Amino acid sequence: MDEALRQRIEKLIDEHPIVLFMKGTRLFPRCGFSATAVHALKMCGVSDFLDVDVLKDPEIRAGIKEFSDWPTIPQLYVRGKFVGGSDIVREMVESGELQKLLAED
Repeated sequence: MDEALRQRIEKLIDEHPIVLFMKGTRLFPRCGFSATAVHALKMCGVSDFLDVDVLKDPEIRAGIKEFSDWPTIPQLYVRGKFVGGSDIVREMVESGELQKLLAED
């Protein structure tokens, strides 16, 4: 990954407390996994987060996978830290872990 793309991704993650790299947007998810991640955030009371539509930016779509060393999208970041993809986020909601993470200062 080139340095400019790395910095672009880091800036998005650093400037927003919650970032979801996804297919589509929070209002119109374009895959079931992205819809699941959005739903999980809503269940935790999160309505204010940055949704990055990777379908509109092929550079970000490829780069975020390398950045996180995670092969799939969606990808959730909370306060600069990679949380996981759709399955992990769903499991964290079921166990109460995501709610705790989101409540931390």
